[in-house]
Amino acid sequence: MSYEQQRKNLVDNLKREGYIRSERVKDAFLRIPREDFLPLQQRPYAYADTPLQIGHGQTISAPHMVAIMCEALVLHEGQNVLEIGTGSGYHAAIIAVAIGDTSHVHTIERFAHLANVAETNLQKASITNVTVHIGDGSKGLPSFQPYDRIYVTAAAPAIPPPLIEELKEDGILLVPVGNVYCDLIRIDKHQGKTQSTSLGGCMFVPLVGEFGF
Repeated sequence: MSYEQQRKNLVDNLKREGYIRSERVKDAFLRIPREDFLPLQQRPYAYADTPLQIGHGQTISAPHMVAIMCEALVLHEGQNVLEIGTGSGYHAAIIAVAIGDTSHVHTIERFAHLANVAETNLQKASITNVTVHIGDGSKGLPSFQPYDRIYVTAAAPAIPPPLIEELKEDGILLVPVGNVYCDLIRIDKHQGKTQSTSLGGCMFVPLVGEFGF
């Protein structure tokens, strides 16, 4: 079966299971080839709904988790988005397509090698509205704040304070909180106050940095 057919089957399954709910997210999943964001030895498993190793002890998230996060972020045109933990660039690519070319994704990765790989992957996928930065993502990325949406692809011991500070009014922040086994927490910011909601259990590699482990 071709990668394209496997991708379509995956999207159909994610829709049927309720993970993909919007046309915006569905179209992004159909457009982005997950196999191109994986090491060669992992590509045969590209459309298994499971996390996969990408090197440096890091993983590419399971497609259903990417879908959960995309839908929880309520994505639309014109947003300025910050991703903490670029990995191979797949999640950023999905977000970038979902929010459109007039929007932008800033993504920060602590491993320079992974950041370089992600840039190459994004170029190959013809994604032009993502900028990859190298650094400690637990401290956010103040140079391009405020952000309409911020999401973290690693488990934090608590909500990193800089991310709340860099979040725009009426913005949404998603952070897995815990140590490997964690809760996906959504933070809504309104009139300077924040409201937290648990979106359920999940598993992520640890966030490393000043406000990480």
